[in-house]
Amino acid sequence: MKALITAGGRGTRLRPLTNTQNKHLLPIANKPILHYALGKVAQAGITQVGIITNQEGREVKDALGTGEKFGVFITYIPQDEPLGLAHAVKISQDFIGDESFIFYLGDNMVVGGLEKFIDTFHKNKDNCHLTLARVKDPERFGVPEIQGNRIISIEEKPRVPKSEFAVAGIYLYDSHIFEAVHAIKPSTRGELEISDAHQYLLDHGFQVGYSEITGWWKDTGKPQDILEANRLVLEHTAAQNLGTVDHRSTVTGNVVLESGASVVNSTVRGPAVIGRNTIIENSFIGPFTSIGHECVIKNSEIEFSIILNDCEIVDVSVRIEDSLLGTGTKVKRSQGRPRSNRFMVGDQSMIEIS
Repeated sequence: MKALITAGGRGTRLRPLTNTQNKHLLPIANKPILHYALGKVAQAGITQVGIITNQEGREVKDALGTGEKFGVFITYIPQDEPLGLAHAVKISQDFIGDESFIFYLGDNMVVGGLEKFIDTFHKNKDNCHLTLARVKDPERFGVPEIQGNRIISIEEKPRVPKSEFAVAGIYLYDSHIFEAVHAIKPSTRGELEISDAHQYLLDHGFQVGYSEITGWWKDTGKPQDILEANRLVLEHTAAQNLGTVDHRSTVTGNVVLESGASVVNSTVRGPAVIGRNTIIENSFIGPFTSIGHECVIKNSEIEFSIILNDCEIVDVSVRIEDSLLGTGTKVKRSQGRPRSNRFMVGDQSMIEIS
């Protein structure tokens, strides 16, 4: 079995963070989202991995290399334009050949391993095996219609969902999927929809099975999804201290201090992760917070947030909460008179002032 992982797309719902960074490389608990997908695939014993990139694709290649450090061998497959998930499968036919494969959307997060899905796929001799998750907003996803224990239809982003399930971003196929992706036509938005490929298989008598994801699953397509995924990962992260904590500081709960991190006269309440060479001084870091590498946090409070690398947060008088700060962001208290708020903000940013 091989694996195919998506790492392209524009990440429009995560702008401005994705104006300068591939969304699949945004960090969850200080580790790029894409690393979690590769880790799951390697854990399942799959070593041949194709990664779908944007046409340029340089950022992902630089981050992952040959795949050796993950225990896999990566083949990069550039997609000229974001023409849909079924198009991503279509252009991967030469890489996949006649083998069965797992198709993993690289911006998805799931608890537990892939082995149970793979085992069920093989045991049932399915041509296609889908993972389903109960969600509050199924209209954002492909939605299956289920009768008894069978899927009878699938609709992409329906106005009126026929079930409370979303087709999650983990699919298993045999080679018949290539017949489907070559047969379907682009949707009204100009893409080859993976839901249409699944419907083709159903219409032509192929066996489409499914498994329900009983733990948590997240499609990290929106800022709040990123924060929630960060929370869920941190809940399962063990404490580790490779940094320094002075005698005036208090560190409680599962806190990861990476090498060179320094906590001075501060309180850190886990679960949280503090990146390499980051300085926390006279500050409070609350639960479910990830702070990247080479940051400086002084005289400030942060909770339930993700702070990317090289940020400075100094003398901020109100707690920063439920926030995402991009690489190199500086948030400081104004020192001059008259007192004022001063901003240099990119497209599609959001700022709330208390």
